[in-house]
Amino acid sequence: MSKEKSVVMGIVWSLVDVKLLITTILILCSIATFLQLLPSTSSFLSCLSSQPPQPLNFTIPKPPQETLTSSSGVLKRSFNPIGSAAYLFIQMGAYRGGANSFAVVGLGSKPLHVFSKPTFTCVWTPTKDSTINSSKTTVGSKILPDWGYGRVYTVVVVNCSFPEDINVDGSGGQLTIHTTTGAQGDDKVESFVALEESPGSFNVTELTAAPPKYDILYCGSSLYGNLSPQRVREWMAYHARLFGPRAHFVFHDAGGVHPAVLDVLRPWMELGLITLHDIREQEKFDGYYHNQFLVVNDCLHRYRHAAKWMFFFDIDEFLYVEPKATLRSLLDSLSGYTQFTIEQMPMSSELCLSSDSGKTSRLWGFEKLVYRDVKRGVRRDRKYAIQPGNVFATGVHMSQDVIGRTLHKLDGRIKYFHYHGTIAQRREPCRNFVNVTVTDDLVVESTPYVFDDTLRSIVGSVKRYEYKAIGSRLGRTRQ
Repeated sequence: MSKEKSVVMGIVWSLVDVKLLITTILILCSIATFLQLLPSTSSFLSCLSSQPPQPLNFTIPKPPQETLTSSSGVLKRSFNPIGSAAYLFIQMGAYRGGANSFAVVGLGSKPLHVFSKPTFTCVWTPTKDSTINSSKTTVGSKILPDWGYGRVYTVVVVNCSFPEDINVDGSGGQLTIHTTTGAQGDDKVESFVALEESPGSFNVTELTAAPPKYDILYCGSSLYGNLSPQRVREWMAYHARLFGPRAHFVFHDAGGVHPAVLDVLRPWMELGLITLHDIREQEKFDGYYHNQFLVVNDCLHRYRHAAKWMFFFDIDEFLYVEPKATLRSLLDSLSGYTQFTIEQMPMSSELCLSSDSGKTSRLWGFEKLVYRDVKRGVRRDRKYAIQPGNVFATGVHMSQDVIGRTLHKLDGRIKYFHYHGTIAQRREPCRNFVNVTVTDDLVVESTPYVFDDTLRSIVGSVKRYEYKAIGSRLGRTRQ
């Protein structure tokens, strides 16, 4: 009997627990529903506070005013500026040029720089712990290096050269830029901090005491579009071999480094050979070709003290040095020049040998594209290399702001093979197969071609170099 009573009591207590649990759940759900109906936690707290919420403080412009002057009978009109067509300045970077100079790289409104005279004033303010207490001021000189190709925005490099060395005690400070539109009647000054040097971060002797970290640094233009991973793979392996161990590559991703391209770059990044910059945000500011001029100028000033030579060319272009010399010996022979330009060898992007038909998928791009355009009377773009310490600003095809000599005629000692358009194709490039050898003439759509297997003859060495450097990781790379 006592056993049955204990069972009954257990059931009763369990029912009580269930009832209590259900009641608790209902209360919590009610509280949650109530909180969701409130506009926000901050609104709820403001209701409990003694002060009423403040109204939003903005005004809507009224129509332009017109005033008739009774004495002269002249109708005075007014103008209402609404919004802004372009920013006064968009900074990408600011860097040390030397012990007393800085370069600030960015974009400015093109119409403003074409039709007005924007001004820049540079101010260096030391930290409170500095032994030099006073600020230093100088007029900033601007360089517009994009040859008029800018669109809404043009590239602006502001050079701040002070009459004396800056931050010599290493205590730190900041560089502030004050800028105006230069337009008549507009005396508003906009200011921004372009650069900050923390205490101990700058040592003036490091600029000249040690040799540059790299012999060669590649400054790549903006990478955009649906790039071919296989073509990128080939280009990287080829130039890593050509440039040698004391080289570095800087790429700028403007949307073209999709996951498959990143997979190709990753092994070289792990070796410390590549630095990749994500610059996709620049697409908000309409400049020439994904802001190519902006990118190369930022690269110039960012790495000017890190390399003896800088090269500027695209990833559908392959440098070639005649077998009698090496790239290192060539650069040594040109050390007396600040800049030299490189002749183009335009290659067909679709003509291939008939004997390669059926096996082109196993061949690299510069291995199977072996016909060179030899049409006369056509202006061919050139690419170039510079010694960055003597360059203030640069362009896509050459620099016009250099100290020292520029050499244009190298008598074929260095040239570049240009496979135009192949980098943006995700398909097999061979579209037409021809059986034309060295001794034959070939004309396609009024363009004469000659057989040129210069790069094809060294593709085996490039493939072996890639395998030795990174193994077979990229063996299954697709077009």
